[in-house]
Amino acid sequence: MNRAKIGAIDVGTTKVCTIMGDVDSEGGLRILGVGIAPSLGLQKGMVVNADDARVAIAASVKKAESVAGYKLDSAYVGVTGRHINSVNNRGVIAVTRGDQLVRPADLKRVLQVARSVKIPADQKVLHIIPRHYAIDGQEGVKNPIGMHGFRLDVEAHIITAAIASVKNLTKCIRSLGIDIDDLVMEPLASAEAVLTEEERQNGVMLADIGGGTTDIAVFKDDTIYYTSVIPVAGQTLTRDLSVGLGLSFDLAEEMKKKYGDVTPLEKTNGEFNEPLMEDGHSVSYRDLSDIIRIRVDELMRLLVLELPHSDVPTIMPSGIVLTGGASKLPGIAELAQEVTKVPVKVGTPVGLPGVSDSLCDPAYATSVGLLLWKMKNKDSQTWERKGGLRRLFSNLFRFFR
Repeated sequence: MNRAKIGAIDVGTTKVCTIMGDVDSEGGLRILGVGIAPSLGLQKGMVVNADDARVAIAASVKKAESVAGYKLDSAYVGVTGRHINSVNNRGVIAVTRGDQLVRPADLKRVLQVARSVKIPADQKVLHIIPRHYAIDGQEGVKNPIGMHGFRLDVEAHIITAAIASVKNLTKCIRSLGIDIDDLVMEPLASAEAVLTEEERQNGVMLADIGGGTTDIAVFKDDTIYYTSVIPVAGQTLTRDLSVGLGLSFDLAEEMKKKYGDVTPLEKTNGEFNEPLMEDGHSVSYRDLSDIIRIRVDELMRLLVLELPHSDVPTIMPSGIVLTGGASKLPGIAELAQEVTKVPVKVGTPVGLPGVSDSLCDPAYATSVGLLLWKMKNKDSQTWERKGGLRRLFSNLFRFFR
């Protein structure tokens, strides 16, 4: 049975994760290689030092290639950052053929019309996702192909990204001889890894709390409802601890991972009063937990405020699914539920065949989701791949490096 090779690169603020795998003709995914390296040269999801970023990406790719046993030629790449914006827009066309039968070409045409929304000159469309169609005024049509009608409407969710920010990222990856299959907004990828079909249908918010940003995607009626990026995430907590407790950033990060907890009131008095010792520094457990809890409380309130609709329980009766590295903080789901008044859980990628033990962790939801996004959206591609001589020279450079 022929298996098509696929790859994904998640370039985050704190880590770079490369996954290599293959897919059979029936859509069965198998993980063949995983490479994880500390991130360099990125801040809040954007490249700030191209040379450092390239070194970190190369280290991650090399580790994945050594496990998989072959070179990575192309990959799906996650994109995040405050430069990402989104808007909903409608497109309308007439189906003028004699049989008035809607065909795939009509869907492409109506999406192209919806895409014509005015965007800043420094932005480019990253995704155009149909939310629902209407035929001759009949709303709520999911797939109009094969249906009869004269007027075809679509409401689409359009996601744009800053051209410069995206080019800085893609240049780092392409300089390694790796082509870009497509760019995917990170919470859309994470959603593929941790959300169920029932949650998407009922209404749910996916909040991917990474190192530099918290990425949001809200789904309703099995389609995208809203997307956003908040510049408050795991490193924000670390900076709070560093300033509040007088620690270096690295030591604050280490203590956050080792002792971080957002539910200090549930601890015993003995645990509360016992000082924490790390690298010759002593800090109060209560102080550390209080600082983390205050910032996480603020983040959860920001999630609700980001929504364009105030009736949160109606929009997302399935509540909030937290994922990303910072979602592993003990007690975070309970605190989020207390603040938002909706059900909250932590989502983890599961059931991955192959060399995937390390990926069953909320921190790798985006990395896994990039592969799943490719499998679900086979014909969806917004970003241009390199071709011709440029790709040939890139591959030659990779061969001799």
